[in-house]
Amino acid sequence: MLATNIDQVLDQLDEVIAISRARSSRLGYFAALYRRVTAGVKDTIAAGGFEDGPRMELLDVAFANRYLDAYQSWSAGRPVTGAWRAAFEAEHSWSPIILQHLLAGMNAHINLDLGIAAAEVAPGADIHDLAADFNSINNLLANMIQKVEDQLSVVSPWFDMLDTLGGRTEDAVVKFSIAKARALAWKTAQELAPMNATQKAARIAHLDSFVEALGRLVLGPPPLMRARLMIVRAREWSDAGRVLDVLTAP
Repeated sequence: MLATNIDQVLDQLDEVIAISRARSSRLGYFAALYRRVTAGVKDTIAAGGFEDGPRMELLDVAFANRYLDAYQSWSAGRPVTGAWRAAFEAEHSWSPIILQHLLAGMNAHINLDLGIAAAEVAPGADIHDLAADFNSINNLLANMIQKVEDQLSVVSPWFDMLDTLGGRTEDAVVKFSIAKARALAWKTAQELAPMNATQKAARIAHLDSFVEALGRLVLGPPPLMRARLMIVRAREWSDAGRVLDVLTAP
């Protein structure tokens, strides 16, 4: 059953997290991050921080339902998009670090799902009226990054070594990924909004192939980067339940 309002979204994300904690499943990592963002959107709507709060709730719910439907379908053995298949298949893979799991989920949900949801909520010329509120989410996400990084440093003690090992700070990696993903999502929304059903289906199928390939690259980077990440992985907590306790802390 999909959500009809933002509170139901939060409830269903809590359920995903609870199931993941009980099963020690890494699928809960993205759900924990996503719940934090959704709660932030809810608070911003309540504070009047968007031009059109009711429309933003509609977008939040439509957006979330694409993830919730994918998660429920995967759990039931039903087909999902290639982008989500790449992220979900990594559930039982030991080698990806926690950040890779988070980025794989963000890749599928933002690069593919967000543009589709925005075009559904604001079809045709209405998409242009959504621009300001759509872009205001970037500030909300940026404000959450430090908290997420602090939590990652607890469960992944050598997380900060990504600065040295990867040639860029972990902060820049996350911010760059979010910025690029949301820019692509907005471009996708503008492309899809005026299209008919047949045109949309073709464009979404093409985009899904690209996003799936990107997700698999995130989870299975070239050998040199993989070797560097394994150094970080060696010190990470392996108990997904314990990791989720930290990622869901206030």
